[in-house]
Amino acid sequence: MACCVPTRQDQASAATVLATMPGAGPGPPTNLRRIRGCTFMMGNEGADAVPADGEGPVRRVLLDSFSIGATTVTNREFNDFVRATRYVTDAERLGSSFVFYLQVPIERRKHVRRAVKDTPWWLPLADASWQRPEGPESHVYERLDHPVVHVSWNDAQAYCGWAGARLPTEAEWECAARGGREGTRFPWGNDLMQKGVPHCNVWRGSFPNAPEEGWRPEPVPSADGLPNGFGLINVCGNVWEWCADWFSPHYHREVAADNPLLAQPTGRRSMRGGSFLCHDSYCNRYRVAARSSNTPESSSSNLGFRIAK
Repeated sequence: MACCVPTRQDQASAATVLATMPGAGPGPPTNLRRIRGCTFMMGNEGADAVPADGEGPVRRVLLDSFSIGATTVTNREFNDFVRATRYVTDAERLGSSFVFYLQVPIERRKHVRRAVKDTPWWLPLADASWQRPEGPESHVYERLDHPVVHVSWNDAQAYCGWAGARLPTEAEWECAARGGREGTRFPWGNDLMQKGVPHCNVWRGSFPNAPEEGWRPEPVPSADGLPNGFGLINVCGNVWEWCADWFSPHYHREVAADNPLLAQPTGRRSMRGGSFLCHDSYCNRYRVAARSSNTPESSSSNLGFRIAK
């Protein structure tokens, strides 16, 4: 699924480094939204489903009550975690992370080894990390209210451990993202566009070389971030979000319908929501039922997370 988010396995010299869990922090942020225990119809069997991702079959799922972040974790919040624990992310340990090529200055692009098969727009950029989202010329302090990116699943887990929280399961994420609606493609209905503009922050223009103005990640909350029925913002587009589950294309056939969680290791962790780089010409996984995955140590400039409890 390298078209959506590249994996470290696509980079020939990449090594796997597991994160060390720091001690407990001050507790979870206060912008959590409470979702009461419920049943909902999970999955998608429509014409826009990606069969290889295992979006269906649609089934009724039961969930206990839980809380989930109204937004993704921001750079400001992640910075508080790093300052308190001196945590070093996987991207910093490995010395690079994947950056979309138009985010990289032209002169620097010339010196980057392109190592992602079939998706040359992903550059394994030296020294790119959550602190330097587009490499050494950029800095996180210019965008403290943006979603933190270049965080691996391991990094997200470490933050959750410090914050007294956890990652949402896929089922919790989809239930919360739907905002009380069932059977629709998005939290607001079935139409992506309103007056020619997407309801969410996804790619506008011709991918990957001709974006329209405003194609980059947006701050939290963003102008496009209208709350859904549960008060969640940017569950579609902006940045991909890690989930707790291991990923399987047979998820809906393998996992129980009562508080589902795929705990059996498969080598890849689940992601939801799509990002600012998604476009239906190659990747329409910004729908609420869409699924994707990556290896736990992978990171990129369009991948973040929100917490649950």
